Amino acid sequence: MGGMSLIFLLFITIIVMILAISKLKIHPFLAILGVTLLFGLIAGIPLVNKTVDGKTVNGIATVIGLGFSGIFTSIGIVIILGALIGTVIEATGAAFKLADMVIKIVGPKNPVLAVQLMGWVVSIPVFCDSGFVILNPIRKALVKKTRVSSVSMSIALSLGLYASHVFIPPTPGPIAAAQNLGLADHLLLVMGMGALCSIPALIGAYFFSKYIGTKVKSKEDIDIGATTQSYEELVKSYGTLPSSFLALAPILLPILCMALGSIASMAKWSGFTGEICRFFGAPIIALGVGVLFAVWQIASVGKLGKFSDITNDTLKIVGPILFITAAGGVLGTVIANTQIVPYIRENAKSIATVGILFPFLLSAILKTAQGSSTVALVTTSGILFPMLAVLGLDTPVRAALCVMAIAAGSMTVSHANDSYFWVVTNFGGMTPEQGYKVQTLGSFVQGICAMAGVFVFSLIF
Repeated sequence: MGGMSLIFLLFITIIVMILAISKLKIHPFLAILGVTLLFGLIAGIPLVNKTVDGKTVNGIATVIGLGFSGIFTSIGIVIILGALIGTVIEATGAAFKLADMVIKIVGPKNPVLAVQLMGWVVSIPVFCDSGFVILNPIRKALVKKTRVSSVSMSIALSLGLYASHVFIPPTPGPIAAAQNLGLADHLLLVMGMGALCSIPALIGAYFFSKYIGTKVKSKEDIDIGATTQSYEELVKSYGTLPSSFLALAPILLPILCMALGSIASMAKWSGFTGEICRFFGAPIIALGVGVLFAVWQIASVGKLGKFSDITNDTLKIVGPILFITAAGGVLGTVIANTQIVPYIRENAKSIATVGILFPFLLSAILKTAQGSSTVALVTTSGILFPMLAVLGLDTPVRAALCVMAIAAGSMTVSHANDSYFWVVTNFGGMTPEQGYKVQTLGSFVQGICAMAGVFVFSLIF
């Protein structure tokens, strides 16, 4: 099959995958694996392993197995440990401590900015869906305390959570995208680039939040006073909260460990010191350190007996994400074993003109069609890995920018096929129609602002 025919086949494969997930309601894991198998067979990957001209050509089953196991080998444990840290932060009430710290920094006169930054910080290890549910009582208490628009506060929290959820590891989406694009040893770079690229997204989200609150009034804006605990009562209901150090440690220490490992590698430190730094800088070990401090955190508030249940709950949540992530890796591996890559190399000049915008557009199409930001991040990165050199994105920094472009697309847009849309709409006291005006439009504005920032940074880096 010729190169152009393969690209057309890949386009059809993506459409079928989107329809299978969004319209037929097939689980993303099965949908991605199913269309990948068909794509590989039609594209000419042999049924079984063969020897051609003295070289072994893997059959479709072997290719799928390699793609699947590769993801679990590299980031499976990282995803589990990151999610476990997030769950502990939820259970101990450390989120309240983090919220208070952000509010003290920003000031009580800027509640919209405070709640947005609170979401941005908390969602670094916590999924945006659960982050909104956990922080929503704080948001409601702040609405009662400050009398600021509930809609403004809801969308500010939503988009603050969203920014770090798609841009900054250790959430699974950006970790998987980084792995798929060959950045497993450069997670600190991805974290730093994610923090940088989330700034334009946060700026756009802040001004949109302030604006939309003057245009849309939710039911909560009317009856918030009668239905919400005071902030002080809410915090008191959690009992003893962890100290500021223990609230921050599970998030901050893994980042510091990975930073130390990256410094050791770049500086080429040798001997015992270099080995120790690189050991603790490995993502699995760094997040393991975070888990140890999370155990200390939960013990400090007298809830250590619940740690086993918290671990079980985390594994139940993470399981489907791991399998979807692995399925996305399979698709990328299958694509890499077809003739698409040689064809793209032969036509590099025409494709390279699209540059950094191509990852954004592909990810935005996948996100809008099937709803999951994680699926969009994983699938798009898997598709793009064979094309990095053609797009001029094959250095670590440029590949990290590609992850950022994919991340910007993965938030564009959140609507009815996205579970997060319903979390924000329902917990924010909005109707579905209001949700389209607030969450859908807000995620569009944030995605465009984020991509504009990525484009500017691509000109610099």
